[in-house]
Amino acid sequence: MRSFFIIFVSVLLFTVSSCKSKKSDNPVAPASAEKRLSEKFFGTMGTDTIIEYTLTNTGRMQVSIINYGGTVTSIKTKDKEGKTGDVILGYKSLDGYLQKENPYFGCLVGRFGNRIANAKFNLEGKTYTLAVNDGSNSLHGGNKGFDKVYWKADKQPGDSSIKLTYISKDNEEGYPGTLTTEVIYTLTSANELKIDYSAITDKPTPVNLTNHCYFNLSAGTDSTILNHLLVLNAAKFTEVNDALIPTGILPDVKDTPMDFTSAKQIGKEIAAVKGGYDHNWVLNKKSNALEFAGSLYHPGSGRLMEVFTTEPGIQFYSGNFLNGTLQYTRHGQKYMKHAGLCLETQHFPDSPNQPSFPNTILKPGEKYQQTTVYKFSLK
Repeated sequence: MRSFFIIFVSVLLFTVSSCKSKKSDNPVAPASAEKRLSEKFFGTMGTDTIIEYTLTNTGRMQVSIINYGGTVTSIKTKDKEGKTGDVILGYKSLDGYLQKENPYFGCLVGRFGNRIANAKFNLEGKTYTLAVNDGSNSLHGGNKGFDKVYWKADKQPGDSSIKLTYISKDNEEGYPGTLTTEVIYTLTSANELKIDYSAITDKPTPVNLTNHCYFNLSAGTDSTILNHLLVLNAAKFTEVNDALIPTGILPDVKDTPMDFTSAKQIGKEIAAVKGGYDHNWVLNKKSNALEFAGSLYHPGSGRLMEVFTTEPGIQFYSGNFLNGTLQYTRHGQKYMKHAGLCLETQHFPDSPNQPSFPNTILKPGEKYQQTTVYKFSLK
């Protein structure tokens, strides 16, 4: 009997030891392995279901995107105290993005971002007439640009990125050719929001794609961006007339309010710029590779955002037309003048009518490609 007891205890101890060994060989998955892409119903637009896709990286930074307008609805990142805040302006529901007065919050802009003079351009001997929606000009693709359409969404391998696809038909908003556009949003482990754009066409057509997020790195602590410090890696900008159409002249920024070659408080000289900043800066690019375009810093929160792009220009818009009347805002905030700013990587405005500007005409057999990175850190 004693022998049986000794054998039983020995077997029991071996079993417990074996179980412990197996448990240590297969530890519980760490928090960083949690699902990094989640989906949430965001509303309906006609027969289309609008979904909000949220990307989360291992540092708990989050970026949310909806398939209406390819819109970035939220960018949440930590400040120097470890507190998470949303660093772009946005709405609490789809109603906000659908309201007529929505000033392009967070959306993809196309087929041609920025302005085309007199809503016309000539291409291969033919004059094309576009929708007039900005004085006498066409702005951001017309009355129903890429910001107001349904994009097909596809998850990408790794659950850290999502691809959006939109097919713009021939003569949509007056533009020639059927244009197939793909945009991939990726949130990296280095706290970068990477945006890869590509497009192909079956007829020659102007293409200039960008994103229109309104940034405020204070995450709502400051009501305006006037205390933010801005750097733009650009020695020249495109001079504009009273309708904000380029004159073709590229003045030097040195010793002018347009000089952001070193960090400068946005509010320091804004009063000297008629209407506020809404201009294209000519980046100091050495090639078409991904290069530093500028940075934005909010001293109070310690948040720093760096911008890198393959594009030749960047539009700095200081939120001049915000006036506090937008509805459905997040937390009921009143987005007053200068509540947020845009840094839109792009080709130059009115390029189809400006032969001296970098080419924006995409032809069959060619591929439009653009990459822009917004990198967030603390300083």
